Amino acid sequence: MNLIDINKEKFMLYYNFLVEENEKYNLTAITNEKEVYIKHFEDSLLMGETIDLNKPLNICDVGSGAGFPGIPLKICYPSIDLTIIEPTRKRTNFLSLLCDKIDINVNIINGRAEDLASQYEEKFDIVTARAVAPTNIILELLCKICKINGTIVLYKGEKVFEELDAAKQAIKVLSLDVVDIKKFELNESYGTRYLVLLKKKEKTNPKYPRRYAEIVKKPL
Repeated sequence: MNLIDINKEKFMLYYNFLVEENEKYNLTAITNEKEVYIKHFEDSLLMGETIDLNKPLNICDVGSGAGFPGIPLKICYPSIDLTIIEPTRKRTNFLSLLCDKIDINVNIINGRAEDLASQYEEKFDIVTARAVAPTNIILELLCKICKINGTIVLYKGEKVFEELDAAKQAIKVLSLDVVDIKKFELNESYGTRYLVLLKKKEKTNPKYPRRYAEIVKKPL
């Protein structure tokens, strides 16, 4: 029995609430039940096939949107301590209501990762982001809040190697190492997903992250 089946009731509540609130909060373009379960829920849980999450790890999901990958991970791995940083107020409202509905404890913060970086410096064992920004941009947003020797996990699509090539300078400047790239085929031929795992080797240079407009205008 897979983890979604074991937690069937919570995922059913999640799906129904997501579809019910989608128009109000503009959460996802995918509402078909099978697609949501595979492209959102199963996809989010791929981290658990890569890292042992059955222990009290401190994890931050940046730009979580409708809660991916953080909420499915918290449902299936309740021992993790999950923080979500989401810049859009209406989405943090949705996430708070969702967590109450499915009875899970998550620290939900309305804000931008670059603005919160000093406050949460080196706080998290794992920092993750799914479909938020190109690699050379997202790494600058994530690196400071990751602990030294902690792991950054990026959920990426078919352009993963192209993005990593463009991010070589960012990886070097931010004192990161790519330690693994895992390839997964989603069920029902719904596409390929890559998980990129990077290790943070040393303290992030104090000048990073820069303001978002500067990061986008002149990526590392």
